[in-house]
Amino acid sequence: MKKISVLIPCYNEEDNVIPMSQAVEKIIKDKLPQYDYEIVFIDNDSQDHTREYLRAICANNKKVKAILNAKNFGQFNSPYYGMCQTTGDCTISMCCDFQDPVEMIPKLVHEWEQGYKIVSAIKTTSKENPFMRFLRTIYYKLIKKMSDIEQIEQFTGFGLYDKAFIDVLRNLHDPTPFLRGIVAELGFKRKDIPYEQQKRKAGKTHNNWATLYDAAMLSFTSYTKTGLRVATIGGFMVALISLVIAIVYFVMKLTHWEAFPLGIAPAVIGIFFFGSLQLFFIGLLGEYVMSINKRVMNRPLVIEEERINFCNCSEPSSCS
Repeated sequence: MKKISVLIPCYNEEDNVIPMSQAVEKIIKDKLPQYDYEIVFIDNDSQDHTREYLRAICANNKKVKAILNAKNFGQFNSPYYGMCQTTGDCTISMCCDFQDPVEMIPKLVHEWEQGYKIVSAIKTTSKENPFMRFLRTIYYKLIKKMSDIEQIEQFTGFGLYDKAFIDVLRNLHDPTPFLRGIVAELGFKRKDIPYEQQKRKAGKTHNNWATLYDAAMLSFTSYTKTGLRVATIGGFMVALISLVIAIVYFVMKLTHWEAFPLGIAPAVIGIFFFGSLQLFFIGLLGEYVMSINKRVMNRPLVIEEERINFCNCSEPSSCS
């Protein structure tokens, strides 16, 4: 009997963990009774009652497992690590807030059975804030144009991954993983299927401008060279223009001294302009350096505080 793993990352989702586990269990039993299953929650150090509820769920159903992180390891590390701990023939990753519809699970599995190793769910429509969707659309299109690697528009990571691809993830040893980029770069045969992203069922979103900026910069520094190329070419062009302006200014001062009393104003303006330009490119370069630094340090993705209903095997793939 084939086994489906459903990976559900969560953070402060006390209103959603119980309904989500019930909904996933019901749809697998009703629509996919020929499969065994496991539901794996990975909690990113929730500060509400999420962990208490997860322990209760796991106590009532041994097919539900939980990994409790020692602290919050971010929106990318925790789901990636959780996927590497699953033991199914395929793994479905989905959010705990019901924005990723559980009704999509049978559709994902159906495409997997057709031979696709990755089935990515693409947001063709969304009930999220229209302005936020507009910004996301611009971001996806920019990254797609700037990257040398195919980027998947409106793909959040919600989808199905064959165990062969999960093995690829386990062997990457990337301390700053960006799953969407990895799927595009290293993924197997893939099928994209559309869905409408729902509104959050309960609770508040934990995404803000800082987390969105982190996501944008991680993809930008991991999969594009555009920033560095712009800095190099832009620096050369500005230097050339500055040289031309300096020569023209010097000549004008020599030949038309009285008619060209510009004083120190051009110098002050130039200093502020070029100084701000330098700061911008230094900051951009710093984003790349910071990304490199994290990879060089090679810190663990996640430190576990507790895991529930897992066997004692050292290798997740060997657990029964």
